[in-house]
Amino acid sequence: MGEKSSDRRAGGTTGASGQRGEDHAHRAQEADLARAREGDGAAFTRLASPLRRELHAHCYRMLGSAHDADDAVQETLVRAWRALARFEGRSTVRTWLYTVATRVCLDAVEARAARALPMDLGPSSRHAALDRVPRTDVAWLGPYPDAGLPHGPAGPEARYEQREAVELAFVAACQHLPGNQRAALLLFDVLGFTAAEIAAMMDTSTTSVNSALARARRVLAARLPARTQQRTLRSLGDARARTLAAAFAGALERGDADSLIALLTDDVTWSMPPLPHWYHGIDAVADFAVRVPITRCPSWRHRVISANGQAAIAFYLGTDPAGRHDAWAIAVLDLRDDRIAAITSFLDPDPFGRFGLPSTVG
Repeated sequence: MGEKSSDRRAGGTTGASGQRGEDHAHRAQEADLARAREGDGAAFTRLASPLRRELHAHCYRMLGSAHDADDAVQETLVRAWRALARFEGRSTVRTWLYTVATRVCLDAVEARAARALPMDLGPSSRHAALDRVPRTDVAWLGPYPDAGLPHGPAGPEARYEQREAVELAFVAACQHLPGNQRAALLLFDVLGFTAAEIAAMMDTSTTSVNSALARARRVLAARLPARTQQRTLRSLGDARARTLAAAFAGALERGDADSLIALLTDDVTWSMPPLPHWYHGIDAVADFAVRVPITRCPSWRHRVISANGQAAIAFYLGTDPAGRHDAWAIAVLDLRDDRIAAITSFLDPDPFGRFGLPSTVG
C-alpha cells in the first residue's frame, strides 16, 4: 500500500513538473514571438530552428528532391520572416510555418515537372542496355537522408509513420498527384492536421479538402505495395537488413553473380536514374548485373547506410582495387521476405555529402 501511495505521489509530482515545463516553454515561445515581431532575427531563429528538420521532410515529400526541399525551406523562412507582422497567433507557430511551406511547395509544383523514376517513363528492358546515356530532360526523384527522422506517426490522427512517408514508393506515388491533392494527403494522413486546418492553410473549403484527400488516397492505394518497408524492417530486424545490404554489395565487389542473384526475388526490379532503362524479373536483372556492373566496372567499394527509411548502400567506383574509389551511386533497397525486391541506384555523387559520406575512399 505504501509503495502504491508513493507511486501516485511520484506520478503526480512528475505530471506537475511536466506541466510547469510546458508552461515555461510556451511562455518562452510567446516572448520570442513578440521579440521577432519587433525585428529580432535571433528570436525568429529560435522559433523556427526546432521545426526545420520536419519542414524539410515535408518539402521533400511534396517535391521529391532534397535539393528542392533545401530551396523550399529557405524560401519558407524568408516569407515567414517578411510576413511575421501579419501573424496574429490564432494558430501555433508550427501550423503557421507549415502553411507557408505548403504554399511555397505548391508554387514549385506548378512551376516544375513532377519528379520521376525510370519506370514512370516506359516499359522495362529485357536485356542490358550498354549505351547508358542519361536523360537530362527528366526531373528525377532523388534519395533522402533519413538521419534524425522520428519513428512512428506525427500525431494520433496520422495514418502513416514519418519514415513510411519518405519511402521511395510513397514519395514516387505522391508525384502522380496534383499539387492540391498531394498537399491535402500529406497534411492530413502524414502530419495529422484536420480538414478545417488544412482548408485554412490552403485557402479553400473543408469540402474541397475532403474531396482532394479521397482522390489522392485512391491513387496511392493503386500504386503503393501492400507492405511498407517499415513493416518489413521491423519483421527482419535492423541487423538482418544490414546483412542483406552488405551481402549484395560484397557480391558485386567480388564479381560473384551467383551470390548476387541468390539474394533477389523472382520479380526484382533494378533502376538507375538518370538512366532511362530499367529491368524487371530475375532474368533481365541477372543479364544486366553480369554485363554491366560486374563485367564493365573494374573495382567497387561500399558503405551500408540508410536512405528514405530503407536499407541502402553507398557505392564507390575505382579503376584499381588498390587505388582511389570515387563516389558513384546510392542504391536504395526494397526488401521482402528476406530477399531484395527492388534496387534503385541513384547514379550521382552529389548526395554523398548530404549523407555525411566522403567523396572518395581508398
